[in-house]
Amino acid sequence: MDSTRQIILNALGAPEVMQLQSVPLPPPGPSEVQLRQTAIGFNYIDVYQRKGAYPLPLPTGLGHEAAGVVQAVGEGVSGFAPGDRVAYMNAGIGAYAERRNVAAARLVHIPAGVSDEDAAALLFKGLTAQYLLRKTHRVGAGDLILVHAAAGGVGQILCQWGKALGAEVVGTAGSAEKCAVARAAGADIAIDYSQPGWPAALLEATGGRKARVVYDSVGKDTILHSLDLAAPFGLVVIYGAASGPAPAIEPELLNKKGCLFLTRPSVFPHNADPAVFRANAAELFAAIAAGHVSARIGARFALSDAAAAHRAAESRATQGAILLQP
Repeated sequence: MDSTRQIILNALGAPEVMQLQSVPLPPPGPSEVQLRQTAIGFNYIDVYQRKGAYPLPLPTGLGHEAAGVVQAVGEGVSGFAPGDRVAYMNAGIGAYAERRNVAAARLVHIPAGVSDEDAAALLFKGLTAQYLLRKTHRVGAGDLILVHAAAGGVGQILCQWGKALGAEVVGTAGSAEKCAVARAAGADIAIDYSQPGWPAALLEATGGRKARVVYDSVGKDTILHSLDLAAPFGLVVIYGAASGPAPAIEPELLNKKGCLFLTRPSVFPHNADPAVFRANAAELFAAIAAGHVSARIGARFALSDAAAAHRAAESRATQGAILLQP
């Protein structure tokens, strides 16, 4: 049997639990495609799963998205052939690998003009932005949206795409340098939320206007402020927990803060159906082709340096997407 190198976790915890090991790689089974991976996307959910915040059965691989080239197809596969450039998201844990077998239903063709790196950097994050901007609330002209962690991978896409949809975009980030990144990505206003009194500074910058939608991937450190910064009848969307899980919110608090709506969606249910997944990806790729969304790759690490990639992400030392290179 053939083999490949893959990051394996035999324990949960610090970045050092990730070990690059040689593992068997059988031929692709029915409805599967075997890929030689060319670029692997990092997402913060990888950190949560490595640490055990979202526990996985052990031993386990890690990672949710990558781009690559088809090497072989299994029985019953149509629409894909050796040499095709493809990308996937949510094809089962294990993207941190040089090669792997993936269900054909979870693959999308990478269109001409989109690089493998761009696809790996954008698919998971871009589809997250797609459901946030197009489904959780269909953002349009006149909306004021607030994007926390606006210098991060998803945050920058939300700024870019939200601005292209006609919204006024307010971003927050953890330093003056990151605020500049958010503005470069399309934020009309960027506020440093590491500084005391930042919510008041934000409202001063907007002339007192509050957000129709608040996109909060930070969690514990920002969620109560997010409720204060949402307009009456506005929507607060929790889609991550970079600072720790958000506290429990009593329903009556939503009433007191302005009859607010609160939701906690996820990218996976929005893309569980293969046809819907490909339609969502097509909308994302169209936004890329139109120049509304672009990959901003902040750092690249060798697959063998996955621990360093995780440490950089957890220290918030990076701006934009992180890629692993097989």
